[in-house]
Amino acid sequence: MRDDWATIKTLLPYLWTYKWRVLLALLFLVGAKAAQVGVPVVLKELVDRMTFSPSHPQALFVLPMGILVAYGILRVCTTLFTELREFVFAKVTQRAVRTIALKVFRHLHALSLRFHLNRQTGGMTRDIERGTRGIASLVQYSLFSILPTVVEISLVIGYMVLHYDPWFSAITFAALLLYIGFTVLVTEWRTHFRRTMNDLDSKANTKAIDSLINYETVKYFGNEDYEARRYDQGLQQYESAAVRSQTSLSILNTGQSMIIAIAVTLILWRATLGVMNGTMTLGDLVLVNAFMIQLYVPLNFLGVIYREIKQSLTDMERLFSLLDKEREIADASHAKPLIATGGEVRFSRVDFCYESNRQILFDVDFVISAGTTTAVVGHSGSGKSTLSRLLFRFYDVNNGGITIDGQDVRNITQNSLRQAIGIVPQDTVLFNDTIEYNIAYGKPGASKEEIIAAARAAAIHDFIVSLPDGYNTMVGERGLKLSGGEKQRVAIARTLLKNPAILIFDEATSALDSKSEQAIQAQLKEIAKNKTTLVIAHRLSTIADAAQILVLDHGKIIERGAHGQLLAAGGAYAQMWERQQARQQQESFASPSTDGTDSIEALA
Repeated sequence: MRDDWATIKTLLPYLWTYKWRVLLALLFLVGAKAAQVGVPVVLKELVDRMTFSPSHPQALFVLPMGILVAYGILRVCTTLFTELREFVFAKVTQRAVRTIALKVFRHLHALSLRFHLNRQTGGMTRDIERGTRGIASLVQYSLFSILPTVVEISLVIGYMVLHYDPWFSAITFAALLLYIGFTVLVTEWRTHFRRTMNDLDSKANTKAIDSLINYETVKYFGNEDYEARRYDQGLQQYESAAVRSQTSLSILNTGQSMIIAIAVTLILWRATLGVMNGTMTLGDLVLVNAFMIQLYVPLNFLGVIYREIKQSLTDMERLFSLLDKEREIADASHAKPLIATGGEVRFSRVDFCYESNRQILFDVDFVISAGTTTAVVGHSGSGKSTLSRLLFRFYDVNNGGITIDGQDVRNITQNSLRQAIGIVPQDTVLFNDTIEYNIAYGKPGASKEEIIAAARAAAIHDFIVSLPDGYNTMVGERGLKLSGGEKQRVAIARTLLKNPAILIFDEATSALDSKSEQAIQAQLKEIAKNKTTLVIAHRLSTIADAAQILVLDHGKIIERGAHGQLLAAGGAYAQMWERQQARQQQESFASPSTDGTDSIEALA
């Protein structure tokens, strides 16, 4: 776990980027406090000048007017310098928040798929939100509250040392030390309450978002009350932690008020004695009282400020801890952009496991010649989709290697690698935006004509223009407003627009009915012509004309060859084909299929 100083040291470089603004803001800060401390001094002179000699009545008019003007100027300067400080420093704070938030966002996208499979989205987004807000709070409270208070206290104590009995400065200094010590001690004790509240808040938020994202599943099973009780359990724990936090806050506030009250009383007692003894004037009494009132407000808020700073540090700790997450997959220092000449893909004796005790691929070795199509079939869990993840380099192989046109994917930049590959996944997830935005995501900045051409190629243009809002139709969160087939066709259009050298179809037509599947299969074959294509398939009829078919079983290639060769061999592939044909004949005889969902899992 990070300590507070480590968090502060992480933040400082972002603030120091605009060093001249920081220094100018500090100069205005000192000027504002000097003017504020000067106000009671001028007030003392005004009170003392009110005691005049009857023989010189004009003194009452001349001298107090000059002091009154000085008093007004100092008041204006206090406000002016404070606002100038805020104006100069505002850009520093907001730029730091923006820079850090963007860095965290980029870093999260750079982390491995393993991290994102294990993350809790609701809690993580809440951590980012609180952390960025904590940066602004920390800067505001430390530079514009703590530092001004320190400057003001230093000026006040310095004035008292020079002009008054040592008791005044001694009482003020002792009260200050006692106040700070008490505040720090109690606040440190309270910090774990706040950290617990953050954890519980993130967990409750995670449960809420997870439940809302899976709204349909909740409805299918009628589990609304169950989800509410589950969410309420988190809220109850948060409520309990919040009550403990508030109770400890009351203890802190009471102790701080007692220290301040005792200190102010002692100061006024000494000042009253000084006036009675003739060692101090009424102006001195007013000055000391004004100083105490002036210090009372920042001192009273010092505890609140310290608590807020601790809270901000706690919030920032979670944010910066995300930056501490190591990138599992990073570009090598010598990585170069991919030079795709033909698009040949080679898996050379690849072993891979997600977890050390569960190996997925065993000695997988094959070549997809440039411009040809290779299909991979096998039962669920045999490792088919893992091949595409390794080709995209979401993970690194444990043994062996993967090359594209002879270049090891570990030695090329990830960005250039992924620009060269396009995929239509089995589970299509769309952004909560328009259909046009989701298609254009394959090529940001594409023209409307290019988007429409891609939609036509994916056989979805006619459907889109039939909608009231056309291409501006919102698809909903994760594309839930579209059917499975419609989402799949948007995904196909998106990949077509990208126009990559290498294509991956991960059961690209699994959500389509038979008629749409036939139309799109013909289009996909046309698109895949002269492109290196990896087809991950459940339905064997879709890959019968592939140049090479690989049969995976428990992470091992047990058969390979063209469709005719594999049927002639009479092995596992031939058995799958026979079962599929028999199943399709039975279903068409009983009731013509319209969803085209036959799969190896259903037949094997």
